[in-house]
Amino acid sequence: MTELSAQDQAQRRTLLVVLILNALLFVGLGVGGLLADSSALIANAADNASDSLVYLLSFLAVGRGVHWKRRAARLSGILLLVFAGLVILDVGRRWLFGAEPFGVTMMAMALVAAAINLLCLILIRRAQSDDVNMRAAETFSFNDFASNGGILVAGGLVMWLDQAWPDLVVGVIVAFIAVKGGLEILKDARADAEPMKPPC
Repeated sequence: MTELSAQDQAQRRTLLVVLILNALLFVGLGVGGLLADSSALIANAADNASDSLVYLLSFLAVGRGVHWKRRAARLSGILLLVFAGLVILDVGRRWLFGAEPFGVTMMAMALVAAAINLLCLILIRRAQSDDVNMRAAETFSFNDFASNGGILVAGGLVMWLDQAWPDLVVGVIVAFIAVKGGLEILKDARADAEPMKPPC
């Protein structure tokens, strides 16, 4: 790999920071989701786990050839779609066998996660890069921030209604946000490859 430019080094620093923050969120939301019996929090934790892996791939892609970067971006999109499928299966399991989510924990964890994801989004946008992997990272952070808002609302509804269904609904919404993000990343990677096609 050639020596990294100043922009590449800045991208690597940004991706390393958001990688660490998302790994910490995975642990925190995972523990919180298990303690609160919350499908939405567990879905968000799984999302952050997949994000962490994607940020690692993007970190390794910095400074490499465009083909390597596109492969990393495609893998990112595929991982999001796989994550979404697993979340929907977990929501179905909880719907069939029951769950008793704890609204206060959901809301507290959602607020912390929203603040961290907003920080990640600001850092990524500050990098001002048109790289396909940086665009994928921005999509992840924005989706996570939106999901945190949904969990906050669900936690309030769980407390107000004393029902589990708001948690399950938000779990499904988080999954569909991931599907949308994954498809957008795959489309972006495919569009990024178009100029590289050899002329007929």
